[in-house]
Amino acid sequence: MAGGLSSDEIDSRIARGRLHRTWRGVYAVGRPQLTTCGWWMAAVLACGPHALLSHESAAALWGIRAMKQRPRGQERDRPRMTELSVLGPTSRSRSGVRVYRRRELPADDRAVCERIPVTSPARTLIDLASQLRGTELEAAVNAADRLGLIDPESLRAAVDQHRGCHGVSTLRTLLDRRTFSVTDSELERRFMRLVDRAGLPGPLTQQRVNGFRVDFYWPELALVVETDGLRYHRTATQQARDRQRDQAHTAAGLTTLRFTHAQVAFEPGDVIEVLRVVAERCRLRFVGLPG
Repeated sequence: MAGGLSSDEIDSRIARGRLHRTWRGVYAVGRPQLTTCGWWMAAVLACGPHALLSHESAAALWGIRAMKQRPRGQERDRPRMTELSVLGPTSRSRSGVRVYRRRELPADDRAVCERIPVTSPARTLIDLASQLRGTELEAAVNAADRLGLIDPESLRAAVDQHRGCHGVSTLRTLLDRRTFSVTDSELERRFMRLVDRAGLPGPLTQQRVNGFRVDFYWPELALVVETDGLRYHRTATQQARDRQRDQAHTAAGLTTLRFTHAQVAFEPGDVIEVLRVVAERCRLRFVGLPG
């Protein structure tokens, strides 16, 4: 018996098109087409009660990473590969499923998203750290923070609780790196590396200053820096808004710098030099103020 049905009853329903097999022992009811979440749930069920969606599949479910699509003409909603973590041995391999066997799956590593058992955001990022390169991993950490799943400080604490796990060393190095900060784009991540090379202290990021959200802010220098990406700073309305915010900062006694995508990507030496000169002038201005 399985789900209250005998083997003959299951075969009868398959013959009448009421059940459609996904993997052995798991069936879609009514129609063969499944959503992506349906395929993920079917894979979890096929691998037993201790299976969790994990790695890239978990990242896609949480929204941390985009799912890799199948080529045109194939089942677009069916994942190319579903990755699972399973406690203990699993009896057989399944087409389209990659299984990672775990000696243990602590309660803190388990979660449910869209009714699918899945690794927690922290464990998902630790698992990703065993697969991804630096910039991709950094983008995943930032995405998790932006979605409110886990902040870098909580993630760093989770890393310490998972000593010895694959990916922990890579993720620890990323989080402890002096240039790591929560930013919204690859452009801003590149800029943070230039800040480090210029010898400036780490800025506050994504702060509200004078009623505007700014990319980078050094309160001790009264310095604001904005990085203009190709996507978000093209329209006349946005450019007018940029001028308005720059004027508000100037009226408040702040120095504002604005760097373009091309400058950060292709003229890093010039950006570093400007940062050094302006930061020194800001320091001298503070020294010259009456006590």
